[in-house]
Amino acid sequence: MKKEDQFLGKHNAPNENLEIEGAKLFGHPKGLMTLFFTEMWERFSYYGMRALLILFMTAPIATGGLGFDDQTSGAIYGLYSMFVYLLALPGGWVADRLVGLKKSVWYGGIIITIGHFTMALPGLFAVLSSAPDLPKDQLTGLDVYSFFLGLILIVLGTGLLKPNISSIVGQLYPENSSKRDAGFSIFYMGINLGAFLAPIACSTLAIYDWHLGFGLAGFGMLMGLIQYKLTSKHLKGVGDFVLPENENESRKRRKLTSIVWLSLLVLAIIISCFFLEIIVIDPTAIAAISNTVIAIVALLFFLYVLFLGGLNSDEKKKVGVVMILFVFSAIFWSGFEQAGSSLNLFAERFTDRVVLGWEIPAGYFQSINSIFIILFAPFFGAMWVMLAKKNLEPSSPLKFAFGLVLLGIGFLVMYFAAKIAASGDLAAPTWLVVTYLFHTFGELSLSPVGLSLTTKLAPKKFVGQMMGMWFLSIAMGSLIAGRIAGGASGGTAEALSRMPDQYLLIVYTVVGAGLVLMLIAKPIRKLMGNVH
Repeated sequence: MKKEDQFLGKHNAPNENLEIEGAKLFGHPKGLMTLFFTEMWERFSYYGMRALLILFMTAPIATGGLGFDDQTSGAIYGLYSMFVYLLALPGGWVADRLVGLKKSVWYGGIIITIGHFTMALPGLFAVLSSAPDLPKDQLTGLDVYSFFLGLILIVLGTGLLKPNISSIVGQLYPENSSKRDAGFSIFYMGINLGAFLAPIACSTLAIYDWHLGFGLAGFGMLMGLIQYKLTSKHLKGVGDFVLPENENESRKRRKLTSIVWLSLLVLAIIISCFFLEIIVIDPTAIAAISNTVIAIVALLFFLYVLFLGGLNSDEKKKVGVVMILFVFSAIFWSGFEQAGSSLNLFAERFTDRVVLGWEIPAGYFQSINSIFIILFAPFFGAMWVMLAKKNLEPSSPLKFAFGLVLLGIGFLVMYFAAKIAASGDLAAPTWLVVTYLFHTFGELSLSPVGLSLTTKLAPKKFVGQMMGMWFLSIAMGSLIAGRIAGGASGGTAEALSRMPDQYLLIVYTVVGAGLVLMLIAKPIRKLMGNVH
């Protein structure tokens, strides 16, 4: 569960005397509860589906899965995760320019709900049919089309909802209110609550039918929409779209609206061509090309800002730091995002999940990170504060480095677990639990630091774009994670024999990156100037 799932509203000089307008609950705006439950249910839908995604793709057709090989499944998973983060950028733009934050959340939630229920269609038809248990030996068009169309809709809806609901939270409070950070912390608990409950609930239903699990995820988002609509009165005046002040602005808005509708029409045509098999898509090839495209786009953007952005010397140095950390961020997320892919498959294929005669669904393990976040996030926050008081707090680059090393230690644990699996035995669940523990420590060391540091280092006129680049690094890492998962999941005898070495390669990569960052931490710190 990434800290990027919330937007940390940073502020200076907190002021207890700043009044919060409107109705309050325990000293916070009532609208916070509206957003808390909306986000909780949205994350329920997202993490519930994610817990099933790669397991469903790799499951044999006879058991109701898609029967895809590991390489294809990993590529699709990586592309899906990538687009979730990439579309947050146009999603924020649509909210700012066309419909406002509140309507973006509403429309995004509707699209997500439709997406999940679309993925549930084959299961619904099976339940309604006279012979739901009839064995399958091949995929139907409904199986494939509902799956991919559902994924596309979920990506579009998440891109519209995710960046904007966090922005509404920030607008509930005065700029320098001391309660702002506390409000985001409460909001963040909703995220983790949804992420904890969903894999358990959806995986339980998926035992009976994969599509019922997807349907439950859709039901979760539907519940979020209902309560959002019923309690939206508490958001009055917050997140509303500011109407154009003059005819010229109105004309621009109409033009932009036309462009958006045209873009959606083009997308619909492309999707139709895919479903009609006019266009043949190779997910593995697209994933490989996407990696290159993201890297080139990121490089060109940073070069543009550095040389054509009109920055002074100090600002250029800080942008250089963001550029350096972009690379290390992508490396981190390429490992961390194995949770939903290769580690999920390891739980399914190579972990002894039988307890008292009952086999624990593999998806249950996807809840472990959220549990650890809830337990240890306050500890990490308090630890940094305590070290700062003693003038011992590590610099942000060092925290980054610690995050990478801790991630690597987690994969070192998985190396030994993979050795057990390669020998023909099932690994104990504790191997995965310990791995997720170290990964959570790594996340808490790096993720909130990176998010905050980006806002501090970015030149004022490029703050929004620099935040976009931070999320682009996550998108790139997520895509790489999917591609790695295709080769590190042990789906064949040959792949199983290579799996320990695959995990060891990840250890070398992320720990090596962490050590390199430690070595260059002091020079980077100098480039940061007055930013810690």
